[in-house]
Amino acid sequence: MTTPESSRPFLPIRIAVLTVSDTRTPSDDKSGTVLADGLTEAGHTLAARDIVKDDIGAIAVKVSGWIADPDVNVIITTGGTGFTGRDVTPDAIRPLFEKEIDGFSAVFHAISFQKIGTSTIQSRACAGLANETFIFCLPGSPGACKDAWDGILSQQLDNRHRPCNFVEIMPRLGEGR
Repeated sequence: MTTPESSRPFLPIRIAVLTVSDTRTPSDDKSGTVLADGLTEAGHTLAARDIVKDDIGAIAVKVSGWIADPDVNVIITTGGTGFTGRDVTPDAIRPLFEKEIDGFSAVFHAISFQKIGTSTIQSRACAGLANETFIFCLPGSPGACKDAWDGILSQQLDNRHRPCNFVEIMPRLGEGR
């Protein structure tokens, strides 16, 4: 495991958190709170936070709005990545991706396997890039959100992380457009 390079100044980014659930409310949204707390404790700005129902259209509209907002650098969703009929988050968001970040899912599942074993295969966690905005779709459990934040996102969204990170490539995401 690498550690941040302390000689570099930390660059905070703006992150939006979306909980996808038919049952959660702001008062009992534990997974959204795990993510909001993790990113603010790391020094980032919570750009927006919302809850939408497990509905392809509602999810796509909310995420599309944040993708179009120049003040949102990253979107993290929680919930709706399973296999039940109401689990539609990847189905709503994947069509928005210009590029998929395949390695995110692979690393997430490797971390998750260490905690919950083969049950990790029941998640369709995914990530991608759209309009220079990183998007990460996480399962709805607080534990999965903590694992993804602590094990992947806190490092890749920290410009001091070496040998490379997402923050340092942000200025170049629009090249060739």
